[in-house]
Amino acid sequence: MDIETVRNRFIKHFDGQTGSVYASPGRINLIGEHTDYNGGFVFPGAIDKGMIAEIKPNGTKKVLAYSIDLKDFVEFGLEEKDAPKASWAKYIFGVCREMIKRGVKVEGFNTAFSGDVPLGAGMSSSAALESTYAFALNDLFNGNIDKFELAKVGQATEHNYVGVNCGIMDQFASVFGKAGSLIRLDCRSLEYKYFPFNPKGYKLVLVDSVVKHELASSAYNKRRQSCEAVVAALQKKHPHVEFLRDVDMKMLNEVKGEVSEEDFMRAEYVVEEIQRVLDVCDALEKGDYETVGKKMYETHEGLSKLYEVSCVELDFLNDIAKKDGVTGSRVMGGGFGGCTINLVKDELYDKFIADAKESYNTKFGRYPKIYDVVVSDGSRKLI
Repeated sequence: MDIETVRNRFIKHFDGQTGSVYASPGRINLIGEHTDYNGGFVFPGAIDKGMIAEIKPNGTKKVLAYSIDLKDFVEFGLEEKDAPKASWAKYIFGVCREMIKRGVKVEGFNTAFSGDVPLGAGMSSSAALESTYAFALNDLFNGNIDKFELAKVGQATEHNYVGVNCGIMDQFASVFGKAGSLIRLDCRSLEYKYFPFNPKGYKLVLVDSVVKHELASSAYNKRRQSCEAVVAALQKKHPHVEFLRDVDMKMLNEVKGEVSEEDFMRAEYVVEEIQRVLDVCDALEKGDYETVGKKMYETHEGLSKLYEVSCVELDFLNDIAKKDGVTGSRVMGGGFGGCTINLVKDELYDKFIADAKESYNTKFGRYPKIYDVVVSDGSRKLI
Protein backbone atom coordinates (compact mmCIF):
# COMPACT_ATOMS: atom_id res chain seq x y z
CA MET A 1 0.00 0.00 0.00
CA ASP A 2 1.34 3.38 -0.97
CA ILE A 3 0.35 6.58 0.84
CA GLU A 4 2.11 8.73 -1.77
CA THR A 5 -0.01 7.43 -4.65
CA VAL A 6 -3.23 8.09 -2.74
CA ARG A 7 -2.13 11.55 -1.63
CA ASN A 8 -0.99 12.57 -5.13
CA ARG A 9 -4.28 11.46 -6.67
CA PHE A 10 -6.27 13.21 -3.95
CA ILE A 11 -4.38 16.50 -4.45
CA LYS A 12 -4.83 16.25 -8.22
CA HIS A 13 -8.51 15.36 -8.05
CA PHE A 14 -9.54 17.81 -5.33
CA ASP A 15 -7.73 21.01 -6.36
CA GLY A 16 -4.62 20.80 -4.23
CA GLN A 17 -6.35 19.97 -0.94
CA THR A 18 -5.09 17.36 1.51
CA GLY A 19 -7.06 15.43 4.12
CA SER A 20 -6.47 12.68 6.68
CA VAL A 21 -5.25 9.25 5.57
CA TYR A 22 -6.57 5.96 6.98
CA ALA A 23 -5.82 2.29 6.31
CA SER A 24 -7.33 -1.12 7.01
CA PRO A 25 -5.96 -4.55 6.09
CA GLY A 26 -7.25 -7.62 4.37
CA ARG A 27 -7.07 -10.87 6.28
CA ILE A 28 -6.10 -14.51 6.27
CA ASN A 29 -7.70 -17.28 8.32
CA LEU A 30 -5.09 -19.78 9.52
CA ILE A 31 -7.60 -22.45 10.48
CA GLY A 32 -11.31 -22.74 11.30
CA GLU A 33 -13.20 -22.97 8.01
CA HIS A 34 -17.02 -23.29 7.82
CA THR A 35 -17.07 -23.20 11.64
CA ASP A 36 -18.55 -19.69 11.92
CA TYR A 37 -22.18 -20.57 11.15
CA ASN A 38 -21.85 -23.62 13.41
CA GLY A 39 -21.15 -21.51 16.51
CA GLY A 40 -17.48 -22.47 16.53
CA PHE A 41 -14.16 -20.64 16.40
CA VAL A 42 -12.27 -18.92 13.59
CA PHE A 43 -8.62 -17.90 13.74
CA PRO A 44 -7.91 -14.92 11.48
CA GLY A 45 -5.15 -12.34 11.33
CA ALA A 46 -4.77 -9.02 9.53
CA ILE A 47 -2.19 -8.88 6.74
CA ASP A 48 0.21 -6.34 5.22
CA LYS A 49 -2.10 -5.71 2.25
CA GLY A 50 -5.21 -3.59 2.42
CA MET A 51 -6.90 -0.31 1.58
CA ILE A 52 -5.74 3.30 2.03
CA ALA A 53 -8.12 6.25 1.80
CA GLU A 54 -7.60 9.98 2.05
CA ILE A 55 -10.67 11.85 3.31
CA LYS A 56 -11.53 15.51 3.89
CA PRO A 57 -14.93 16.87 5.00
CA ASN A 58 -16.19 19.24 2.28
CA GLY A 59 -18.89 21.23 4.15
CA THR A 60 -21.73 19.89 1.99
CA LYS A 61 -24.16 16.95 2.20
CA LYS A 62 -22.47 15.21 -0.73
CA VAL A 63 -19.75 12.55 -0.89
CA LEU A 64 -17.33 12.89 -3.82
CA ALA A 65 -15.48 9.56 -4.13
CA TYR A 66 -12.70 8.56 -6.49
CA SER A 67 -11.53 4.95 -6.92
CA ILE A 68 -7.89 5.24 -7.96
CA ASP A 69 -7.64 1.59 -9.06
CA LEU A 70 -10.81 1.69 -11.18
CA LYS A 71 -10.27 5.31 -12.35
CA ASP A 72 -13.92 5.94 -11.54
CA PHE A 73 -15.56 8.96 -9.88
CA VAL A 74 -18.95 8.92 -8.13
CA GLU A 75 -20.95 11.60 -6.30
CA PHE A 76 -23.80 10.72 -3.93
CA GLY A 77 -25.88 12.14 -1.09
CA LEU A 78 -26.28 10.71 2.40
CA GLU A 79 -30.02 9.87 2.38
CA GLU A 80 -31.30 6.32 1.79
CA LYS A 81 -32.67 7.40 -1.61
CA ASP A 82 -29.20 8.56 -2.75
CA ALA A 83 -27.66 5.06 -3.14
CA PRO A 84 -25.09 5.08 -5.98
CA LYS A 85 -25.25 2.63 -8.89
CA ALA A 86 -21.53 1.77 -9.03
CA SER A 87 -21.01 -1.41 -7.01
CA TRP A 88 -17.73 -0.19 -5.40
CA ALA A 89 -19.42 3.04 -4.22
CA LYS A 90 -22.18 1.07 -2.46
CA TYR A 91 -19.62 -0.01 0.15
CA ILE A 92 -18.78 3.60 1.06
CA PHE A 93 -22.43 4.69 0.91
CA GLY A 94 -23.45 1.71 3.07
CA VAL A 95 -20.85 2.57 5.71
CA CYS A 96 -22.07 6.20 5.77
CA ARG A 97 -25.67 5.03 6.23
CA GLU A 98 -24.80 2.51 8.95
CA MET A 99 -22.80 5.14 10.87
CA ILE A 100 -25.73 7.59 10.59
CA LYS A 101 -28.10 4.88 11.92
CA ARG A 102 -25.80 4.64 14.95
CA GLY A 103 -26.11 8.35 15.64
CA VAL A 104 -22.89 9.59 14.04
CA LYS A 105 -23.36 13.00 12.39
CA VAL A 106 -21.75 12.13 9.05
CA GLU A 107 -21.41 15.11 6.69
CA GLY A 108 -20.22 15.28 3.08
CA PHE A 109 -16.58 14.56 2.28
CA ASN A 110 -14.09 14.21 -0.56
CA THR A 111 -12.20 10.92 -0.76
CA ALA A 112 -9.82 8.92 -2.94
CA PHE A 113 -8.76 5.35 -2.17
CA SER A 114 -6.58 2.55 -3.44
CA GLY A 115 -5.84 -1.01 -2.37
CA ASP A 116 -3.39 -3.85 -2.85
CA VAL A 117 -5.53 -6.70 -1.54
CA PRO A 118 -5.70 -9.11 -4.47
CA LEU A 119 -9.31 -9.36 -5.67
CA GLY A 120 -10.91 -12.79 -5.70
CA ALA A 121 -8.13 -14.42 -3.66
CA GLY A 122 -10.17 -14.66 -0.46
CA MET A 123 -8.37 -11.93 1.50
CA SER A 124 -11.43 -9.75 1.96
CA SER A 125 -10.79 -6.56 0.04
CA SER A 126 -14.41 -5.50 0.69
CA ALA A 127 -14.01 -5.80 4.47
CA ALA A 128 -10.80 -3.75 4.24
CA LEU A 129 -12.69 -1.01 2.37
CA GLU A 130 -15.60 -1.00 4.85
CA SER A 131 -13.30 -0.97 7.88
CA THR A 132 -11.24 1.90 6.47
CA TYR A 133 -14.29 4.14 6.05
CA ALA A 134 -15.98 3.06 9.31
CA PHE A 135 -12.79 3.83 11.25
CA ALA A 136 -12.25 7.12 9.37
CA LEU A 137 -15.81 8.45 9.73
CA ASN A 138 -15.82 7.56 13.42
CA ASP A 139 -12.63 9.57 13.83
CA LEU A 140 -13.52 12.54 11.59
CA PHE A 141 -17.09 13.04 12.86
CA ASN A 142 -16.44 12.22 16.55
CA GLY A 143 -18.50 9.06 16.54
CA ASN A 144 -17.30 7.46 19.79
CA ILE A 145 -18.24 4.04 18.41
CA ASP A 146 -16.20 1.13 19.80
CA LYS A 147 -14.17 -1.18 17.57
CA PHE A 148 -16.63 -4.06 17.76
CA GLU A 149 -19.43 -1.82 16.54
CA LEU A 150 -17.18 -0.62 13.70
CA ALA A 151 -16.77 -4.24 12.58
CA LYS A 152 -20.55 -4.63 12.75
CA VAL A 153 -20.96 -1.50 10.58
CA GLY A 154 -18.97 -3.28 7.85
CA GLN A 155 -21.00 -6.47 8.25
CA ALA A 156 -24.30 -4.53 8.16
CA THR A 157 -23.09 -2.75 5.00
CA GLU A 158 -22.67 -6.14 3.31
CA HIS A 159 -26.13 -7.28 4.48
CA ASN A 160 -28.10 -4.12 3.76
CA TYR A 161 -26.35 -2.44 0.83
CA VAL A 162 -24.32 -5.09 -1.00
CA GLY A 163 -26.61 -8.10 -0.58
CA VAL A 164 -24.06 -10.51 0.94
CA ASN A 165 -25.17 -12.31 4.10
CA CYS A 166 -21.65 -12.62 5.57
CA GLY A 167 -20.46 -13.38 9.09
CA ILE A 168 -18.41 -10.99 11.20
CA MET A 169 -14.93 -12.55 10.78
CA ASP A 170 -13.59 -10.47 7.88
CA GLN A 171 -14.49 -7.08 9.31
CA PHE A 172 -13.50 -8.17 12.82
CA ALA A 173 -10.00 -9.21 11.67
CA SER A 174 -9.59 -6.00 9.68
CA VAL A 175 -10.46 -3.75 12.63
CA PHE A 176 -8.85 -5.77 15.46
CA GLY A 177 -5.69 -7.03 13.70
CA LYS A 178 -2.40 -6.85 15.60
CA ALA A 179 1.10 -7.40 14.20
CA GLY A 180 2.56 -10.69 15.43
CA SER A 181 -0.80 -12.04 16.61
CA LEU A 182 -3.69 -14.11 15.33
CA ILE A 183 -7.11 -13.75 16.92
CA ARG A 184 -9.32 -16.58 18.09
CA LEU A 185 -12.88 -15.38 17.70
CA ASP A 186 -15.71 -17.34 19.32
CA CYS A 187 -18.47 -16.97 16.72
CA ARG A 188 -21.18 -17.65 19.28
CA SER A 189 -20.23 -15.35 22.17
CA LEU A 190 -18.03 -12.99 20.07
CA GLU A 191 -15.36 -13.24 22.77
CA TYR A 192 -11.86 -13.06 21.35
CA LYS A 193 -8.29 -13.67 22.40
CA TYR A 194 -4.94 -12.84 20.78
CA PHE A 195 -2.38 -15.61 20.28
CA PRO A 196 1.30 -15.07 19.39
CA PHE A 197 2.18 -15.74 15.75
CA ASN A 198 5.87 -15.13 15.14
CA PRO A 199 6.96 -18.00 12.90
CA LYS A 200 10.71 -17.33 12.87
CA GLY A 201 12.26 -19.36 10.07
CA TYR A 202 8.94 -19.76 8.25
CA LYS A 203 7.07 -17.77 5.63
CA LEU A 204 3.31 -17.55 5.23
CA VAL A 205 2.43 -17.68 1.55
CA LEU A 206 -0.83 -17.86 -0.38
CA VAL A 207 -0.89 -19.73 -3.67
CA ASP A 208 -3.83 -18.53 -5.74
CA SER A 209 -5.25 -21.18 -8.05
CA VAL A 210 -6.79 -18.36 -10.17
CA VAL A 211 -9.99 -20.40 -10.52
CA LYS A 212 -13.41 -19.86 -9.05
CA HIS A 213 -15.94 -22.58 -9.73
CA GLU A 214 -19.58 -21.59 -10.07
CA LEU A 215 -20.77 -24.05 -7.45
CA ALA A 216 -19.73 -21.88 -4.52
CA SER A 217 -22.92 -20.17 -3.34
CA SER A 218 -25.43 -22.99 -3.87
CA ALA A 219 -23.00 -25.52 -2.35
CA TYR A 220 -22.44 -23.22 0.64
CA ASN A 221 -26.18 -23.13 1.35
CA LYS A 222 -26.38 -26.91 1.03
CA ARG A 223 -23.55 -27.36 3.56
CA ARG A 224 -25.37 -25.11 6.03
CA GLN A 225 -28.55 -27.16 5.59
CA SER A 226 -26.62 -30.39 6.27
CA CYS A 227 -25.26 -28.97 9.53
CA GLU A 228 -28.74 -27.78 10.59
CA ALA A 229 -30.26 -31.20 9.80
CA VAL A 230 -27.75 -32.94 12.08
CA VAL A 231 -28.36 -30.40 14.87
CA ALA A 232 -32.13 -31.03 14.55
CA ALA A 233 -31.57 -34.81 14.89
CA LEU A 234 -29.31 -34.31 17.92
CA GLN A 235 -31.77 -31.99 19.67
CA LYS A 236 -34.21 -34.90 20.09
CA LYS A 237 -31.67 -36.65 22.32
CA HIS A 238 -29.81 -33.58 23.62
CA PRO A 239 -32.15 -30.57 23.89
CA HIS A 240 -29.29 -28.23 24.89
CA VAL A 241 -27.60 -28.57 21.48
CA GLU A 242 -27.84 -25.28 19.62
CA PHE A 243 -24.98 -25.63 17.12
CA LEU A 244 -22.49 -28.33 16.10
CA ARG A 245 -20.17 -26.43 18.48
CA ASP A 246 -22.07 -28.21 21.31
CA VAL A 247 -21.38 -31.68 19.92
CA ASP A 248 -18.55 -34.21 20.25
CA MET A 249 -17.92 -37.27 18.08
CA LYS A 250 -19.54 -39.61 20.62
CA MET A 251 -22.80 -37.64 20.44
CA LEU A 252 -22.55 -37.38 16.68
CA ASN A 253 -22.25 -41.17 16.33
CA GLU A 254 -25.53 -41.57 18.26
CA VAL A 255 -27.46 -40.13 15.29
CA LYS A 256 -25.41 -41.77 12.52
CA GLY A 257 -28.35 -43.98 11.49
CA GLU A 258 -30.86 -41.13 11.62
CA VAL A 259 -29.23 -38.65 9.22
CA SER A 260 -28.05 -39.06 5.65
CA GLU A 261 -24.50 -40.23 5.05
CA GLU A 262 -23.72 -36.90 3.42
CA ASP A 263 -25.07 -34.84 6.35
CA PHE A 264 -23.09 -36.99 8.79
CA MET A 265 -19.85 -36.39 6.84
CA ARG A 266 -20.41 -32.64 6.86
CA ALA A 267 -21.01 -32.62 10.61
CA GLU A 268 -18.00 -34.85 11.27
CA TYR A 269 -15.75 -32.34 9.52
CA VAL A 270 -17.16 -29.40 11.52
CA VAL A 271 -16.86 -31.11 14.92
CA GLU A 272 -13.24 -32.05 14.15
CA GLU A 273 -12.41 -28.60 12.77
CA ILE A 274 -13.68 -26.77 15.87
CA GLN A 275 -11.34 -28.93 17.95
CA ARG A 276 -8.44 -28.30 15.54
CA VAL A 277 -8.69 -24.54 16.12
CA LEU A 278 -8.27 -25.10 19.86
CA ASP A 279 -5.34 -27.49 19.24
CA VAL A 280 -3.61 -24.87 17.05
CA CYS A 281 -4.04 -22.24 19.78
CA ASP A 282 -2.35 -24.54 22.30
CA ALA A 283 0.46 -25.27 19.82
CA LEU A 284 1.08 -21.55 19.15
CA GLU A 285 1.37 -20.80 22.87
CA LYS A 286 4.22 -23.35 22.92
CA GLY A 287 5.74 -22.04 19.67
CA ASP A 288 5.09 -25.46 18.10
CA TYR A 289 4.66 -24.66 14.40
CA GLU A 290 5.04 -28.31 13.32
CA THR A 291 1.75 -29.18 15.06
CA VAL A 292 0.14 -26.08 13.53
CA GLY A 293 1.19 -27.37 10.09
CA LYS A 294 -0.08 -30.88 10.77
CA LYS A 295 -3.50 -29.50 11.71
CA MET A 296 -3.59 -27.40 8.51
CA TYR A 297 -3.11 -30.56 6.43
CA GLU A 298 -5.87 -32.29 8.44
CA THR A 299 -8.19 -29.37 7.69
CA HIS A 300 -7.47 -29.63 3.97
CA GLU A 301 -8.18 -33.36 4.04
CA GLY A 302 -11.47 -32.72 5.84
CA LEU A 303 -12.51 -29.92 3.48
CA SER A 304 -11.64 -32.09 0.48
CA LYS A 305 -13.05 -35.49 1.52
CA LEU A 306 -15.74 -34.84 4.15
CA TYR A 307 -17.01 -31.33 3.42
CA GLU A 308 -16.25 -31.65 -0.31
CA VAL A 309 -15.57 -27.97 -0.98
CA SER A 310 -12.11 -28.33 -2.52
CA CYS A 311 -11.45 -28.83 -6.25
CA VAL A 312 -8.81 -30.58 -8.36
CA GLU A 313 -6.69 -27.43 -8.61
CA LEU A 314 -6.55 -26.88 -4.84
CA ASP A 315 -5.93 -30.57 -4.09
CA PHE A 316 -3.10 -30.47 -6.63
CA LEU A 317 -1.47 -27.46 -4.90
CA ASN A 318 -1.87 -29.17 -1.53
CA ASP A 319 -0.16 -32.32 -2.88
CA ILE A 320 2.80 -30.27 -4.18
CA ALA A 321 3.17 -28.68 -0.73
CA LYS A 322 3.18 -32.11 0.91
CA LYS A 323 5.70 -33.50 -1.60
CA ASP A 324 8.03 -30.52 -1.06
CA GLY A 325 7.98 -30.88 2.74
CA VAL A 326 5.96 -27.71 3.38
CA THR A 327 5.06 -27.60 7.09
CA GLY A 328 1.35 -26.87 6.59
CA SER A 329 -1.02 -26.28 3.67
CA ARG A 330 -4.77 -26.08 3.18
CA VAL A 331 -7.49 -24.49 1.09
CA MET A 332 -8.41 -21.11 2.64
CA GLY A 333 -11.93 -19.75 2.48
CA GLY A 334 -15.20 -21.21 1.27
CA GLY A 335 -13.59 -23.47 -1.34
CA PHE A 336 -14.21 -24.33 -5.01
CA GLY A 337 -11.23 -22.20 -6.00
CA GLY A 338 -9.23 -19.37 -4.48
CA CYS A 339 -6.03 -19.95 -2.53
CA THR A 340 -4.14 -22.41 -0.47
CA ILE A 341 -2.45 -20.96 2.63
CA ASN A 342 0.98 -22.44 3.29
CA LEU A 343 3.41 -22.35 6.21
CA VAL A 344 6.80 -22.87 4.57
CA LYS A 345 10.27 -23.17 6.08
CA ASP A 346 12.55 -20.44 4.70
CA GLU A 347 14.99 -22.95 3.18
CA LEU A 348 12.20 -24.78 1.26
CA TYR A 349 10.47 -21.64 0.02
CA ASP A 350 12.21 -21.09 -3.34
CA LYS A 351 11.88 -24.72 -4.43
CA PHE A 352 8.23 -24.91 -3.37
CA ILE A 353 7.26 -21.75 -5.28
CA ALA A 354 9.15 -22.87 -8.40
CA ASP A 355 7.56 -26.34 -8.25
CA ALA A 356 4.07 -24.95 -7.61
CA LYS A 357 4.32 -22.61 -10.60
CA GLU A 358 5.80 -25.09 -13.07
CA SER A 359 3.74 -28.16 -12.09
CA TYR A 360 0.51 -26.18 -12.00
CA ASN A 361 1.17 -24.61 -15.38
CA THR A 362 2.03 -28.00 -16.90
CA LYS A 363 -1.22 -29.53 -15.61
CA PHE A 364 -3.69 -26.63 -15.94
CA GLY A 365 -2.14 -24.37 -18.58
CA ARG A 366 -1.80 -21.32 -16.35
CA TYR A 367 0.44 -20.10 -13.54
CA PRO A 368 -0.83 -19.66 -9.99
CA LYS A 369 -0.34 -16.27 -8.33
CA ILE A 370 1.91 -16.10 -5.28
CA TYR A 371 1.29 -13.75 -2.35
CA ASP A 372 3.63 -13.57 0.63
CA VAL A 373 1.78 -12.23 3.64
CA VAL A 374 2.89 -10.91 7.02
CA VAL A 375 0.50 -10.68 9.97
CA SER A 376 0.03 -6.95 10.61
CA ASP A 377 -1.97 -4.24 12.40
CA GLY A 378 -5.68 -3.46 11.93
CA SER A 379 -7.53 -0.22 11.09
CA ARG A 380 -5.56 2.93 11.85
CA LYS A 381 -4.97 6.57 10.98
CA LEU A 382 -1.74 7.07 9.03
CA ILE A 383 -1.54 10.89 8.76
